[in-house]
Amino acid sequence: MDPFSYDQSLKSECLMEPPQTTANTGGEGVKELKINENGGIRNVVEGVDLREGNIYITSAWVKLRNESQRKVGMTFSEKNGRNVFGGEVMAKRGCWSLLKGGITADFSGPIDIFFESDGLAGLEISVQNVRMQRFHKTQWRLQQDQVIEKIRKNKVRFQMSFKNKSALEGSVISIEQIKPSFLLGCAMNYRILESDSYREWFVSRFRLTSFTNEMKWYATEAVRGQENYKIADSMMQLAEENAILVKGHTVLWDDKYWQPNWVKTITDPEDLKNVTLNRMNSVMKRYKGRLIGWDVMNENVHFNYFENMLGGNASAIVYSLASKLDPDIPLFLNEFNTVEYDKDRVVSPVNVVKKMQEIVSFPGNNNIKGGIGAQGHFAPVQPNLAYMRYALDTLGSLSFPVWLTEVDMFKCPDQVKYMEDILREAYSHPAVKAIILYGGPEVSGFDKLTLADKDFKNTQAGDLIDKLLQEWKQEPVEIPIQHHEHNDEEGGRIIGFSPEISLLHGHYRVTVTNPSMKNLSTRFSVEVTKESGHLQEVQLVIDA
Repeated sequence: MDPFSYDQSLKSECLMEPPQTTANTGGEGVKELKINENGGIRNVVEGVDLREGNIYITSAWVKLRNESQRKVGMTFSEKNGRNVFGGEVMAKRGCWSLLKGGITADFSGPIDIFFESDGLAGLEISVQNVRMQRFHKTQWRLQQDQVIEKIRKNKVRFQMSFKNKSALEGSVISIEQIKPSFLLGCAMNYRILESDSYREWFVSRFRLTSFTNEMKWYATEAVRGQENYKIADSMMQLAEENAILVKGHTVLWDDKYWQPNWVKTITDPEDLKNVTLNRMNSVMKRYKGRLIGWDVMNENVHFNYFENMLGGNASAIVYSLASKLDPDIPLFLNEFNTVEYDKDRVVSPVNVVKKMQEIVSFPGNNNIKGGIGAQGHFAPVQPNLAYMRYALDTLGSLSFPVWLTEVDMFKCPDQVKYMEDILREAYSHPAVKAIILYGGPEVSGFDKLTLADKDFKNTQAGDLIDKLLQEWKQEPVEIPIQHHEHNDEEGGRIIGFSPEISLLHGHYRVTVTNPSMKNLSTRFSVEVTKESGHLQEVQLVIDA
């Protein structure tokens, strides 16, 4: 078994008997931890030693004994009284569920691990097969690189068919990536319309964006009945002219504070329903076919303005209407603190998954193209990568695309190091399909993640982003065609093969040339995808 492998799927089935060992989580120093039960209510593993800087992945199988369904979580408790939430699962009575989680140690010393419910007095829990594995930072990075090789790349081999042997001999294949499948994007705001330098800086780097505020309801209809899309339209035109994909942000917002002021004064539910329908029809029809996705009801796990005003199924109904207005793009549930802040239990990954399940299980919503947006506003401290991985595992269990949508961090001495840890963790997770940064040059006004100074010279954070953009895009490459002395039986053509090459997923321009034949230059378009399997065979017919 590969010592650095890690199963990033989260088994949602409930088993009658727990497996004797859980899926391998990688690392080293695997420990089978012994549970001490305290009346069956609070289970604890005592005296586990942590070492500062290491990452600890923990798993256990849990079931309920006297309640049909309830969340069960793990908490790491230090001797000084500090508690760190490690993860949770929706456990059930009479069968075993896999609980995954972990902690990134910012100290050295002993901790206890508690397994307990989310506050229901008298709830009895059974816990078995508790395992903890330790990763050094170098092991963690190695595991990430191995996963990236598996989930972001394919082995590709080209088969060329030539009319004659002389055209084959000496021919080479030039491979140039036109567009990567995985996009590291960046938000933009209205200031990009006011600064040529900002535009040039942005367009030279990014192929994915969202607008910070300019599509929001309070920006497009500050006065009831007086819509103004001028700024949003101009930003949309800028993006389209430069082949930049746009994720819409946001149709509605479930926080009353961020409604247009005139909406806040509405007390009649019927009136609110009518203006809400007008808003949805206006903004979604305007940009239909021009967006890569929509945040539909922003932050509707934290907040419930529309539910309070229109009924408990308001979000589900809004997503149903949105799917009819634009059925071809993913409709995101977009929340903060889900991957970045373990103390905000309101938006724990389990709760976000539960909310999305409620939306898609609403009558008529079973075919909705859903998506999970994890904003990623990280605190200026060492990120808890173990918790982040648990969170992404959980969010990915729905099989909807997961995006990090607003990634930033307050400035601190180690901001660049922490940001690289965060971005690499996201990129190496199979559920994550895209990342959008909340940053930009100084002129843009993004004061947390400043990527360039007032003269548009890179900050250290900007250097990091440029490095990752380069690393996550396939470099142009030339490979020879291997000569094979046999003819195609049907057409009498000469067949040549390229060596296998590992390519990042994306769209490519492939050109076959022969230095000794000036007229031989044939160009093809090729898409490398994970759906093609581990080895993608590409057949090219050369008219020479």
